[in-house]
Amino acid sequence: MNAILEVRNLKKNFDIPGGTLHAVDQISFTLAKGKTLGVVGESGCGKSTLGRILVGLLDATDGQIIFQGRDITRVKKAQRKALRREMQMIFQDPLSSLDPRLCTMELIAEPLEIFKVCPTRAELEQRVRELMDMVGISEHMMYAYPHELDGGRRQRIGIARALALDPAFLVCDEPVSALDVSIQAQVLNLLRELQRARGLTYLFITHDLSVVKHISDDILVMYMGQMVEEASSKELFRTPMHPYTQGLLSAIPVPNIHHKRRRVIMEGEITSPVNLKPGCRFAARCPHACNRCRQEQPALLELEPGHFVACHLALELRGDAAAYENTAQ
Repeated sequence: MNAILEVRNLKKNFDIPGGTLHAVDQISFTLAKGKTLGVVGESGCGKSTLGRILVGLLDATDGQIIFQGRDITRVKKAQRKALRREMQMIFQDPLSSLDPRLCTMELIAEPLEIFKVCPTRAELEQRVRELMDMVGISEHMMYAYPHELDGGRRQRIGIARALALDPAFLVCDEPVSALDVSIQAQVLNLLRELQRARGLTYLFITHDLSVVKHISDDILVMYMGQMVEEASSKELFRTPMHPYTQGLLSAIPVPNIHHKRRRVIMEGEITSPVNLKPGCRFAARCPHACNRCRQEQPALLELEPGHFVACHLALELRGDAAAYENTAQ
């Protein structure tokens, strides 16, 4: 596998008045060039924090980030700026991530000007027009301001800004969650077309499993800062092994009143991520939890080729996984 990104035991802790908040804890994965890794989980599980660490918006507490064979975990400011040309991020809310004082032309031109990509004004304007055409923004919108545009066009500006420097790797932080369903499909199709045309690699963060299935090659499931399951998209939807993953899949609505499937109701309270106690972090909500789950944290094990699960009871629960086949077709 031609890996563009390797993450090894990545951790991010925040010191708060009540103690230490474990936002990202022992995350490890490898991402191949030109592929998409989907990262899913509930709000607050650490998805966005992970993405911000990877592009350097937050510093890691521990672990390693290897990008194109280089350790970029703790690089100097000048090196970090150079990495901006190779790693970019598309943010969740296009309105809050765009400067309201700048028009479309200025917003897309900003990264080009910072890195002095275009030596003349004419070349700069031509490059902006090319980027606008690439992401499907009409030229008559060139001097429109963010508040004058709908959510889909604003997100297209964000994508154009991210692509302006020809990066190899993009972190897409819930790029369609703030958009209408019809616009979501347009933006997702745009991202896939750009990936095929330019050989881009994506880390796609979302809480919508139907979206992540549509765009991802592999899926990583997070719960309270930790990986609980990782597999190919096809394998994860066919045979989810972790009780949390099974619960997420069972919650996907199916537009068929006659469709029969098992529902998993995740009851109980979410454990606090501050000053964590020993044991599985999902134990308080898991219907299968035993004493070992409450006392010993499960290791992430490869139970099938390419299918990793962190659960003491995964092998016993594996027989139940077939009930979720075709859940989200």
